[in-house]
Amino acid sequence: MKNKSSPSWNLRNAEHYYGFKRWGANHFSVDDAGFLCAHPQGDHRSIRLTDIIAEAKEKGLRAPLVIRLQDLLRKRVVQLNEAFIKAVEEEGYAGRYRGVFPVKVNQMREVVDEILDAGKPYQYGLEAGSKPELAIAMAQLDRKGPLLICNGYKDEEYIRLALMGNKLGKTVIIVIEQLSEVETIIRLAKETGVDPIIGVRVKLRAGGEGKWASSTGEDAKFGLTAGEILTVTNTLKDEGFEKSLQLVHFHIGSQVPNILTIKKAVVEATRFYCELAKMGFPMKYIDVGGGLGVDYDGSRTNYESSMNYSLEEYARDVVANVKMECDKAGVEAPDIVSESGRAIVAPHSVLVLEVVDRITKPNQPIKIPEGEAPHAIVSDLLEILRNKDRLSGLERFHDAQQRKEEAQSLFTLGYLDLRTRALAESVCWEICRDIKKIAAKKGYMPDELEQLEYMLAEQYVCNFSVFQSLLDHWALDQLFPVAPLHRLKERPSVEAILVDITCD
Repeated sequence: MKNKSSPSWNLRNAEHYYGFKRWGANHFSVDDAGFLCAHPQGDHRSIRLTDIIAEAKEKGLRAPLVIRLQDLLRKRVVQLNEAFIKAVEEEGYAGRYRGVFPVKVNQMREVVDEILDAGKPYQYGLEAGSKPELAIAMAQLDRKGPLLICNGYKDEEYIRLALMGNKLGKTVIIVIEQLSEVETIIRLAKETGVDPIIGVRVKLRAGGEGKWASSTGEDAKFGLTAGEILTVTNTLKDEGFEKSLQLVHFHIGSQVPNILTIKKAVVEATRFYCELAKMGFPMKYIDVGGGLGVDYDGSRTNYESSMNYSLEEYARDVVANVKMECDKAGVEAPDIVSESGRAIVAPHSVLVLEVVDRITKPNQPIKIPEGEAPHAIVSDLLEILRNKDRLSGLERFHDAQQRKEEAQSLFTLGYLDLRTRALAESVCWEICRDIKKIAAKKGYMPDELEQLEYMLAEQYVCNFSVFQSLLDHWALDQLFPVAPLHRLKERPSVEAILVDITCD
């Protein structure tokens, strides 16, 4: 961003341009001096992010830094639980909400501690998807009441540890996701003398949506078909464990952008719950899994980096649809469990990068020694540069690209020297800048010329590694909002692409 201010540019423009009001959910704003501020509680109290960075530097730290807003984390836990409590009251729902946080989403102790502390009034629990996560959850849940949901692949050690949790007085629910787990659970329950609490994960006909859609539906690797669920129920009855089955679980993927997808899944899963209840099993819980999205781009659409619903709408639709299906079936309403992870932790962390250098397209003055006749290709490019009125922008772009490619080919074949090639490329970039400037004034740019924005953009070299700092971006092409931390009173004047310092 160049150091230029504009009388027509103000803080409201900055907030709109960078989308703080759209994706920030009242947690980010610009102060009167043009600094980006965080509002962890979503109220008038604010913190300049540059002040946090200055304090970190005094302690010997330097960018890249991840700033975690612990109060914002606490706020998200409260918002989620209060949204469901309100939905339960408005719908006259007989059950209650029993949320759990998936440990795999963020295993940092300070994060899990903050979430559990904020969730104490709501008996907010944890979800484990592996043996190490279960060990973490067992240690962190130091009180009775909150649920501990056990998902993922389960060997004997995993199941034995879960049963020990029940023996210690914790409410540990083992979710059967593969038929092979049933026999092991029953055998170890008899061996340890522990009555297990069991759930079944169902494979829904309703598929997910977004980046993780392929992990859901009838072809998902985890979950039981209708026939397999009947096999499980018959086995539990035959072995005298029919009182253990208490939960139905499903998962339709992370970051579900469309509320209709969630509604369909909830209705279908509730039908499974109702059928099991009518078969005589003491059903208590329905676990709607994860999927609650984050509006990364602020568009409020069903695009994969957004969501076309609010947290409150999500809670109301889950509660209302479970209630509707239970009422139709004449079944007592269960406690509703959700495993929202991304929606809890994603907004609370900010990655801070330091720009260390910039790379620009050639922009040197075009100098041809006096008395020297330029090469024919250079002459043609100079003519294209001057013919602003006779040729359209698209035609000038096509002609310039053609001459540039000819110059590069001739250089490779040895028919053009280095100075002439450099001059040809310099004129070509000047033509592109001129075309872009004229098109911007006209207010219309053909689709093919829109690539000029990318071609002419500067590259800001930042001190970080995408592979280490933004795993979701390079692995999953996850979109994240980006904004400067200061000088927001100035009108942006440079199109830039952020690149890291690694050679990869």
